[in-house]
Order: sequence, then C-alpha cells, then structure tokens
Amino acid sequence: MNDLSFTVPLWAWAAVTLVIAVMLAVDLIAHRDNHVIGFKEAAIWSGVWIAIGLGFGLVLLAWQGGEASSTYYAGYLIEKALSIDNVFVFALVFSFFAVPDAYQHKVLFWGVIGALVFRLVFIFVGAELLQLFFWTAYLFGAFLIWTGYKMAVSKDEEIHPDRNIVVRLVKKVVPTDAQYHGGRFFTKISGRRVATLLFVALVAIEATDLIFAVDSVAAILAITTNTFIVWTANAFAVLGLRSLYFCLAGLLRRFAYLHYGLAVLLAFAGVKLILSETPVGKLPIPLTLGVIVATITVSIGWSLIATRGQNGDTDNDTTTGTHEHADAEPAPVTGSTRPHHPEGPS
Repeated sequence: MNDLSFTVPLWAWAAVTLVIAVMLAVDLIAHRDNHVIGFKEAAIWSGVWIAIGLGFGLVLLAWQGGEASSTYYAGYLIEKALSIDNVFVFALVFSFFAVPDAYQHKVLFWGVIGALVFRLVFIFVGAELLQLFFWTAYLFGAFLIWTGYKMAVSKDEEIHPDRNIVVRLVKKVVPTDAQYHGGRFFTKISGRRVATLLFVALVAIEATDLIFAVDSVAAILAITTNTFIVWTANAFAVLGLRSLYFCLAGLLRRFAYLHYGLAVLLAFAGVKLILSETPVGKLPIPLTLGVIVATITVSIGWSLIATRGQNGDTDNDTTTGTHEHADAEPAPVTGSTRPHHPEGPS
C-alpha cells in the first residue's frame, strides 16, 4: 500500500505526548470541583480544542509540507465527524444510568483517556497489518462498507448499556453498590471496598467506545497508514469530546439525518481502502477532503433544516442525568447513529 511516509524523530513523538498530557492536566485542574458544565463554558473549551487541532495541521504544513498537512486535516475531520456520534452514546449512557450532571465531566475525562489508549493500540496494529498484508485492506474496506450500511439502517435500535459483556463482567467480578456516592468511583460500605454506579457508567462508556474505536481507526487508516498522522488526528479529535458533548447534548434531536452522512463517510473510506490495492490506487487527498467536507455539511444542514422550529432540549432530561440514585430499572434508550452491539464484542 503506497502511502505518505516521512521520518518522525523521537523528540516529535515526545513533544506531542507532552502537549496531550499538559492539555489533559489543564482540563482536569479546571474541572476538579465537579461543577455542572454550562453551554458557554463548553463552547469556549470546544473552541480551544478545535483551535489546537487545526493549529497542529499548520505545524505539519511548516514541517512536512502540504500533503502531510492536508492528509492530517482529512483524518481530523472524519474523526471529528464520527466523534459527534460518540456524543449520542455518551448521552444515552448518562441517561440510562441517570448520572448526575456534576459528575459527567469526570466520567468523560477518564473515558477519553481510555479512548486514547484504545486508539493508540488499534492504530499501530492496524497500520502494521495494512503494511504487511495487502489483503487486509479488502477486509477493513468491507468492514467499513458494512458498518456504513448498518449505520444507515439501524438508527433507532435500542441500546442496553448494562447488557454489554464488559459491564456485566465488571458487576460479577467487582463488588458494586447500585448508587452514587458523590463523585467517587469506589467507596467503603461496612468496611468493604465497592465500586459505585459512577464506576459502572465509566465502564459502559469505555466498553462502547472500544467497539466504536474500531471503525473510527479503520476509517482514518483508509486515508493514510502514517501512524504519526493517524495518531495525532485521532488524539486531537478525541480530546475535544467532553466539551463537544456539553455543547451538543441538548441539541442531539436536531441531528436527525447525521447518521446518513456518517454512513456515507464510512462507506467512502471502505471503498477508498479497497481501491488503494487495485490499479486505481489511492484517491487524491483533495478529493477525500472534498467528500468529507461536503458530506458533513450536507448531512448537518439537512438535519437542521428538517428540524427547524424544534426545541433542542430533550424531554424529561433524556440527555443528562439529574438524579442522585438510580435504584429503579431504567428503560432502554435509543438514538445513537452507529450500528450497535448491545451484548458487547464476542
């Protein structure tokens, strides 16, 4: 598979890792008091994360030239678009477990760290497979096309976070109290250390993201197998997920047709990956960027026009948890745009 290649010195990897660590530390310190995140604060932080993500593309432009920069932007945009779907999942999990608003940022913070680790592993494994075995491009491509199809036809499937195999395993292995104890993931009851419902919600977030990370990483590997670009595009897109959630949580119903756009992007990535191992070869990056921008613009524009006049807030606090306890069995929730695997990975 012919691909963009340039030498990335160890100091560059170290510098990016340091930047990511500092950004996470600043975010953690800024929200250490577990306060409820308002729209204005979330919008400011979203602007900061997006500016940093876009700014890194300019760094690549100065360092490695236009092709590296445009490839990064293509990857960043597709990951950012797919991350909107993660916002749906976050809202559904928080609603299902009735996670109090003040603790949602804490769950998302640690969830994002887990997401970064999962993606880093998938990136290096996937890139290595594509480089060593050309036929894996056909497998990944077919997987992306199938995922796009499932996304387009399974909009309203019910999600049962507690049925995820990882969540069920944690409940069986780790003593769990089905209540919230402030912002703690673990607490002591009668001298026994137990996990709280907040920890179960975190596991649900991590487990669903583990599944969704597969098609996200596969989609960007269809653009490039350069691990430095794939990793940085993923990292800078994922880092803004928390703020994006608090910006969009009340507007999710307005994105009624976004899943069609994401389905097109995944299918396009699959076709692109398959074509890369045929006489057609890699599709040019400007064409890829154009398809990504046009698809995102049309699907979001179509959604907003079709739902104009609707109140973005969901009824009965369906996007954010407002209760301190969740002793009653919650009802199943719907609305995510990705194909779902309620039982978790087999």
